[in-house]
Formats: sequence, C-alpha cells, structure tokens
Amino acid sequence: MYDLGCVMYDVFMIRESFELATSIIRDMNLLSLIDLQKSYITHRKSYICDAMKTFNVPIIYRSPLVTAIKNNRKQQDKMKKDFTPTLLDFGTIQIYLARHFGFCYGVENAIEISFRTIEENPEKRIFLLSEMIHNPQVNAELQSRGVKFLQDTYGKELISFNELTADDIVIIPAFGTTLEIEKKLNEIGIRTEKYNTTCPFVEKVWNRSEQIAKKNYTVVVHGKPKHEETRATFSHAAHNTPTVVVNDMREAIELSKFITGENPSSAFYESFKNQYSEGFDVSKDLERIGVVNQTTMLASDTQAIADFLKQTMVQKYNLVEADIENHFADTRDTLCYATNDNQSAAMGLLETKADFAIVIGGYNSSNTSHLVELCEEKLPTYFINSEEKILSSNEILHFNFHTKQELLTTNYLPSQKPIKVLITSGASCPDALVEGVIRKLTGFFSIDKSVEEMIEEFRKL
Repeated sequence: MYDLGCVMYDVFMIRESFELATSIIRDMNLLSLIDLQKSYITHRKSYICDAMKTFNVPIIYRSPLVTAIKNNRKQQDKMKKDFTPTLLDFGTIQIYLARHFGFCYGVENAIEISFRTIEENPEKRIFLLSEMIHNPQVNAELQSRGVKFLQDTYGKELISFNELTADDIVIIPAFGTTLEIEKKLNEIGIRTEKYNTTCPFVEKVWNRSEQIAKKNYTVVVHGKPKHEETRATFSHAAHNTPTVVVNDMREAIELSKFITGENPSSAFYESFKNQYSEGFDVSKDLERIGVVNQTTMLASDTQAIADFLKQTMVQKYNLVEADIENHFADTRDTLCYATNDNQSAAMGLLETKADFAIVIGGYNSSNTSHLVELCEEKLPTYFINSEEKILSSNEILHFNFHTKQELLTTNYLPSQKPIKVLITSGASCPDALVEGVIRKLTGFFSIDKSVEEMIEEFRKL
C-alpha cells in the first residue's frame, strides 16, 4: 500500500503540487497513506519537479518560441504561483502571452498514445471513438494517417459498430466514454483498456462520484449535457446513484425549485429531459446531493452553482454547519489542474491594459470557450483556430461561440503604436499555432527584433 501511495503521488505530481497529489490519494481512499508518505514526498518532490513526464508529441505541434518562453518561466516560477503574462516586445507591437496555455497533461498523453498506436499497428484498422481532442489540426492529422471516427462530437454514429471486429483497434479519447459504449465494444471483443486515453483528471471526477454515491448522495453534474466528457461522467455516476446534469446557473435555480417543492415533481421530467438517470425519483432523490463537474467548466460558475445548491439545502432543512453533510456532500473542486491554471492565467493576463485579445483553439473546445468568455468581458476578443483566420492587417475571421458563427471583422488593428495584444490558447491547442499567430501579427509591422532573436533572448535568460 505504501508503494501504491508513492506511485500515485508520482503520477499526479504533474502540477508540481502536494495539495493535488494528496487530494487524489484521499479521493482513492488512500487517506491512511498520507502520513506514511511525508518523508517520501520530502525527498521526491524536488526530483519530480525537475523530471516530470514528457510526452513524445509530433514535432509539428511544438514551437521553438513557446518552448523557450515556457522553460524560462518554469525556471523562474517552479511552483506555478506567478500568473503575470510574458511580454514579447517587438517595438511597434507588444504581445502579452498568458502564463499558462496550450497542451495539458491529458492531451499530450492522448496524442502520444494515438500516434504510437498508429506506428505500432500498420496492418490493423484503427478507429477513434470520436474526436481525440477538440482541435481540428490534430484530428485532421490522425485522419490523414488512416484513423477513422466512429462517432461525431455529439455521439452520432458515423460508422456502424456492426462493422467492427475483434481485430480492430478503437481508441478511447481523452474525454472518456460511457459504460454502455465500453460494454458494447468489449462484447465485440475489442480491448478498450489497452487504448484508453481518458484523462486522469476526468477519472478523478468519476472516482469522486462513486465515493459520494456510496454515501447515498445523488450526483449533480455541472456540465454541457451534449459534451463527450459530461456524457461519460453522467454514465459512470448514474451506474451507482441517481444523477442529473445542470448546464448553468439557470438550470441550477430550476433544480432548486424541485428541491424546495416550489415546482411540482411532475414538471422535473420535462425541465430536465435527457439530463437525468433512469428511474430518477424527484420525491426522494433530491434530499441528499453532491456537485461534481465537467473538468473544463468555468471554475467560478461551478463554485457558484455548488454554493447556491448548498444554501438551498441549508434553507430547506434549516441546517447548521455541523449538519450540512446530512444533505450536501463536500465534493471539493473537480476541475482539472490545467483548467484552473489556464483560467487563473487568463485573469492575470487581463490585468494588462491592451487593445484586444486573441484566443486560439478549437471552436468546439469547452475550456477554450471559457477563456474567450473571460476575455470578452474586458476587451475586444477574437476567437480563432489558426493564424489562417488572420486574413490581413485589415481583416480577421473569428468565431462567435454564442451564435456558433464565424464573423468577419475589419480594421481590428488600431492605428496608434505600439499595439498591445493579449494572447492565450486552450488546453488542446498546439503551441505551434500560437507561434504561427505571433508570426502572422508581427509580419504586418516593421519590428525591432525578429521572432528568431526573441527565441534566443529567452533561451539565454
């Protein structure tokens, strides 16, 4: 058991955080190991921080500029506590890069497994259950190498499962999958566990759900009902306990009315159609609840929903602090480290006065859309998926995630100099795309130093 605790600590020290590692050990019912680990942690922490797992990600996704910047910031801030942006001063244009952005642990792990699977199985048919991650360039590259998608992002079947054989390989994406689909594949004879790239932080949410289910709590999932990860989390939670999905605060408020009895129980099944588990009984299944979330949701939204539903329980049952757990589970935060870091870095980035912001990532990426949401509250923000969307110094084609449409904006570059631009990207966005955007923008100006000179400058720092 002691060795298991040490291994778990090594695996989950990817954020260089004792708190995160301890939290996961606690979640996996290894609480008794925490004290046993203290001496081990003392000797291992410095080693792990300097030798974290690096993944074999195709070079086309890497960026010499971003790598130099990230390495420099990592050396200056090993515990990742400084969320101020990095200034790239080109003279006529000043670019501020968020402290944290780009590929996270789960994404790099999924990419490595996927490309390694292709290389190791040249004679086999390889399928992805759905998009590997929400990034068009990565998914297109996998398809160009012969990988086929069985479903689209929303679970619509693109290739019939009846066409699969036990000799085929099916890769489970980073979002995970439902127990029903996993069972279906296993019945065909496909070994899903061998090519399962589910992010460990998604699995952490599943573990948390299972724990509170054992204490007879209903699980409330804060997430986008049609998102692959939320569908997977719903399936795993519903296997153990009554479960309902709330998309936002509006739906949380609606749910509270069924808790208090303000709304008739019969109306629940229409209000939350396709968002509750089979056999859900409103009369008893909302008496004890716990909130978990899709790992890429906006942290402040999840906290607000949890606090609101907790207060609803307090008022409904006249609870004092000592009695709250009788009706509301302490699930703590179930956002992943990258979501937390990227959102915190975006908030730090927004403290800099600038002319506009650019957020880079897949248009169906949940974590990226929340970065856009944060930025557009403060200044004009352009959501693009590559430098190709910057059509010229006068025109930019960008995505409105509210209306799901691309918009063409002209005169997006102000006339005064220097122009100040904030840039960040989602957890499924390759660093190469960020460098591409920087090169595209700087190419419109007479600049004091080249990108290559900037790379060397950061390498020497």
